[in-house]
Amino acid sequence: MIEALKSDEIVEKLGGRFKLTALIQRRLGEIIDGARPLVDRNGRSDLEVVIDEIMQEKITLEMDPALIEKMKGTPSKKR
Repeated sequence: MIEALKSDEIVEKLGGRFKLTALIQRRLGEIIDGARPLVDRNGRSDLEVVIDEIMQEKITLEMDPALIEKMKGTPSKKR
C-alpha cells in the first residue's frame, strides 16, 4: 500500500504534496486517538490504512475558504 506514495496518482487526487501530507497527518492523528478506519485493516499499519482510505476516496481534505484567501495574500475585509 505504501507503493501508492511512489506514484503521482495519490498526489493528483488531492492537488499537491502539501495537501496530501496535511491529510495524512490529520487522519493518522484521528486514528491514533481512536477513530475507526473507513476500510478493513487486514493487519495493516495505521499509515497503510490512511493511504488506502485516500486511494478509495473515503477521505478528502477540505480547507476553509477564508484560510485559502489568507494564504493567497488577499487582504481580509475589516469590520
